[in-house]
Amino acid sequence: MSAAGRSSAVVIGASGGIGAAFEAALIEEGAYEVVRGFARSRTGADHLDLLDEASIAAAAARVAAGPPPGLVIVATGLLHEEDHGPEKALRDLDPAWLARLYAVNAIGPALVAKHFLPLMPKSRTGPGAGTGSGAPSVFAALSARVGSISDNRLGGWHGYRASKAALNMLVRNLAIEERRRSERTIVVALHPGTVDTALSRPFQGNVPPGSLFDAERAALQLLDVIEELKVTDSGKLFDFEGKEIAF
Repeated sequence: MSAAGRSSAVVIGASGGIGAAFEAALIEEGAYEVVRGFARSRTGADHLDLLDEASIAAAAARVAAGPPPGLVIVATGLLHEEDHGPEKALRDLDPAWLARLYAVNAIGPALVAKHFLPLMPKSRTGPGAGTGSGAPSVFAALSARVGSISDNRLGGWHGYRASKAALNMLVRNLAIEERRRSERTIVVALHPGTVDTALSRPFQGNVPPGSLFDAERAALQLLDVIEELKVTDSGKLFDFEGKEIAF
């Protein structure tokens, strides 16, 4: 394979349910010469901690030594931990928890973009590339429908909603700035639906029948969405069916 035809895919958060499914699906499809998965729980060359910019920069440097990334997926997110969950009311707000939600859900993905977007080619090979070399590179971050301000009818979950709304705004900003470097790079946010992972498990009792997806299905659905993206889609939020969600 010539240097011009080489491309890699990168999954950030590859130890999580949907991140691992992304990594496995991309390896199985074989459209990319190299698939690199990074996660906080991994060690050595595959370690990346969203809360540690030095580790993000180190991971980007390792990717830069190989085929350029035509696809970068940030498959991370934080909704609850042992001592904290989504706030039901204003009285539940905790500044440290809010800061952590913003750090993981918005700041971390933005720092990944800071270090990985400059590595992405102005065109890529892989899914959707066809026979030409003009198919766009794609940087995608997992967001959530609840991060849509215009779609918010229920309130609550203040920190998670607000941090995902911040991510959506960062995606829009990144898309505008990236367009000045490369008109063939797409930056998007993706809503995977409710996926059967540790993130959603405590809240699955409220999910309507047929609306809970396993991680493998969710990953494949979103890869299909990515494959159909056009450069005019950059800066937007799409659900697992490829439908745009208004910010």
